[in-house]
Amino acid sequence: MGHGHHNIRFDGDPHALSGAWSPPTSRANFCEEDYGLTFYVAEFINSVTNIAYVYYALKYMYGPGSRGLWRPNLDFMSVTLFILGIGSFLFHASLRQTLEFVDELSMMGLIWSMLQATLTVRQTPAAARLISAGLAVFFVSFTVFYLRSPLIIYQVVAFLSGVGVLILRVLYLFHWMQPAFPEAKRRAWRNTSIVSLLICVAGYAIWNVDLEYCQMLRDIRQQVGLPWAWLFEFHGWWHVLTAIGAAKFITVAREVREEVRREQKKE
Repeated sequence: MGHGHHNIRFDGDPHALSGAWSPPTSRANFCEEDYGLTFYVAEFINSVTNIAYVYYALKYMYGPGSRGLWRPNLDFMSVTLFILGIGSFLFHASLRQTLEFVDELSMMGLIWSMLQATLTVRQTPAAARLISAGLAVFFVSFTVFYLRSPLIIYQVVAFLSGVGVLILRVLYLFHWMQPAFPEAKRRAWRNTSIVSLLICVAGYAIWNVDLEYCQMLRDIRQQVGLPWAWLFEFHGWWHVLTAIGAAKFITVAREVREEVRREQKKE
């Protein structure tokens, strides 16, 4: 088992080489025991917890305004959230490197969609198109670079940089943009955004506990037995918490854009 956040691995599980997708080829290998529950899924809890992303995507797609099964509400954020859920499910189910790239780049896609939604607020149509094109060029360029130089640290730095830009943009929208949005709405959006960020930070902290104290967690799981042991699969909680946090922020982004549309109708 290596040291440091980006190269800790948990190889050597009893069934790791005898599963449906064996042997694992991914660079990351998480604390959940490989094929511990079923021959068909490498990391069962780390896989099924991705249903949280899919749930929140479908909740919007088939929520108010949906026109039936084949005509759902679709926006860039709901589509990228759905793709992340499917991509991450397949990665954790298989531990194949190709699907690991799908998972990691899906995370970047979700951040890209959130940046596109917030950076284009109150921009002219031409400026909004330019911003969207610039983000697309950056994402495609990063994807090509990352597939050629696949060090996990590059994805982590790019992802956290995107989160940082998103936070700065939100601060600008709710504190400094003129004319300001209505105070009551700004306060509600600001509070929801803070809760969203705190939920995601909590998920990240729990994921790190899963990395750094894996043996202790495995001992606890062994002692409590199923199904309670599943509560101590902390990487799965990262999926659930980030899905909740992302869904809250996406709701804010949609409400801001709806407010801008109302402003434009009044003009």
